[in-house]
Amino acid sequence: MEKLSKKLNEIGQDLKSLINTSQVLDENERLLDNQDLALLLKVFFRTLQRYRLQGKLPYFTIGHKTYYRASDIKAFVRERTDHQTYKQFEKANQVETNPNSKMQQRKEACV
Repeated sequence: MEKLSKKLNEIGQDLKSLINTSQVLDENERLLDNQDLALLLKVFFRTLQRYRLQGKLPYFTIGHKTYYRASDIKAFVRERTDHQTYKQFEKANQVETNPNSKMQQRKEACV
């Protein structure tokens, strides 16, 4: 029982280090998954899939999970909006660049 407890603690520490990307990646390299980006842009998953298939939104996969770089998302939004709308988007979503963002808090709560 003690070995199992020790192993679970090790796995928990590994997960915390993987989830806490704010310490590993700089602001423009932060990663968002499908769910995070759909919530951020207020679109359906199918819309993100269509953007990927049309080559409009850069992405990569690890395993079977899709990820997007924050810098690619900013460029994607900037290309498709006027200056004033983009500034409003940036202001409304500035918590995404904050290490204590809601997304980070949600991930920490899962561990």
